[in-house]
Amino acid sequence: MGQSASVHVYSPGGSTPTSSHCRCITANQPDAVSSTDVSAQLTLPIFGHEQDYTSEIPDECLALIFQSLSSGDRKSCSLVSKRWLLVEGQSRHRLSLNATADIYSQIPAIFSRFDSVTKLALRCDRKSSSINDDALALISLRCRNLTRLKLRGCRQVTDLGMAFIAKNCKVLKKFSCGSCTFGAEGMNALLDHCSSLEELSVKRLRGVNDGVVAAPIGPGAAASSLKSICLKELYNGLSFGPLIIGSKNLRTLKLLRCLGDWDRLLETVANREENNLVEIHLERLQLSDIGLTAISKCSHLEILHLVKALDCTNAGVVAVAEHCKLLRKLHIDGWRSNRIGDEGLIAIAKNSANLQEFVLIGLNPSSVSMSAIAANCKKLERLALCGSETIGDAEISYIAEKCVALRKLCIKGCHVSDQGIEAFAWGCPNLVKIKVKKCREVTSEVADWLRARRRSLTVSLDVEETEVETVEVSASDAGEQDDGAEYPSNVNGMTNAGGGVNSDALSSNNAGRSSAFKSRIGFFGGRSLVACTFGRWLNGNGSSNAVL
Repeated sequence: MGQSASVHVYSPGGSTPTSSHCRCITANQPDAVSSTDVSAQLTLPIFGHEQDYTSEIPDECLALIFQSLSSGDRKSCSLVSKRWLLVEGQSRHRLSLNATADIYSQIPAIFSRFDSVTKLALRCDRKSSSINDDALALISLRCRNLTRLKLRGCRQVTDLGMAFIAKNCKVLKKFSCGSCTFGAEGMNALLDHCSSLEELSVKRLRGVNDGVVAAPIGPGAAASSLKSICLKELYNGLSFGPLIIGSKNLRTLKLLRCLGDWDRLLETVANREENNLVEIHLERLQLSDIGLTAISKCSHLEILHLVKALDCTNAGVVAVAEHCKLLRKLHIDGWRSNRIGDEGLIAIAKNSANLQEFVLIGLNPSSVSMSAIAANCKKLERLALCGSETIGDAEISYIAEKCVALRKLCIKGCHVSDQGIEAFAWGCPNLVKIKVKKCREVTSEVADWLRARRRSLTVSLDVEETEVETVEVSASDAGEQDDGAEYPSNVNGMTNAGGGVNSDALSSNNAGRSSAFKSRIGFFGGRSLVACTFGRWLNGNGSSNAVL
């Protein structure tokens, strides 16, 4: 837009714009004034008439300005004038609505204003009645260009409503649903009509869970386009087997807390002629070394999360390490079962030269395996050691000496003292952050000393805990990709019949799972602490107070 344009505003009692009564507003200073003052500052009284200087700004430029503002500021700007209201609505591509049943009558007004929405989230808390098939059908007619759709808690939507979405929104690329009640028929309708679908995330789909035998869900028209599938907390998750097997270009597969025997399915997937899997997350599944051996045939595999699979042993880990040479990120949560130990870890050390991120939770490696990892994994940048009874000062000191590429280190619930932490005053020259939690023998004095020795190093130390609690962490729920169609900036606003924005009416509250579901599969609970920490690190959050 070139140079910043300045506008002189008349003082209330003055007749000329003198320098002492002028206020300069520049285009590159959006926060210089509140959005509620914009109308008064840019609409100037001249010879008894009002002159709107913003009228010379093309709609396209005004839309670009709006897109750089926060949701709240956009709402305020929409109240300045009818033109700003129109341009703001037409330039908004992301929208999040509180999808209660009472918005049905307002849907025409909402999507008449926001007629360019391509990314839509519909959420309803469990205490409210959600939109039904009629409302979803009306939305699908108004939003034929949707590329992303997220449904949360829409319990009144059935297979019929999903059929409307499938027929009217054929360019969908990402679909995510959670705590909904439609079944296999609705899911098959979506897959049969949306040939551009790339990401599918399904969580607690109760329509599929109901009944002993679930209808199979096939890839349909999305067989060639699907690249990512995430299934979470499903009783009949194996009903998605035909979909997983038939997705020819699948690159990411996440199976989290789904009941059923998954070994045979993974064997079938791994034996396909076209096997392009790059990322696999497996958490709390009925899975054994048979499944891990099948995964070892995925020669392109770069990321593997193996979380609380109690039937997996060293043999399966060795098979993966020996055949998946491209592994960059590996998370293993042994849940203190001691079935994965030195044999598996040494195989990883010998074969995973490209390893950059390694998370060990609930494992008890010896100094032999830890020394092998530190010596052989030369590219290791991020390391987390949690809930280990065998990792002490000697192992930590060896890591400090040998892991020269290490940048982020997390130690939680291990038998480490000040002596081990002192080693980082000289070791790991590229280290930028170290986090120590629930290690009773590490004191605040050594943390202060280490900060003084290495001023560029961020040291986060929790010394308030008096007991080392049982480490209950999961390495697979990082910000999830729980839902493959998360939208970066949702708009928590809904228009009324007059086109205004009612932010209170659209405060979304994702209420979580029902108590009945918890009681049936209580072991599904758990929160990703290590993964959340790595998420903050990778996003550049340097705060030393982040909770692990």
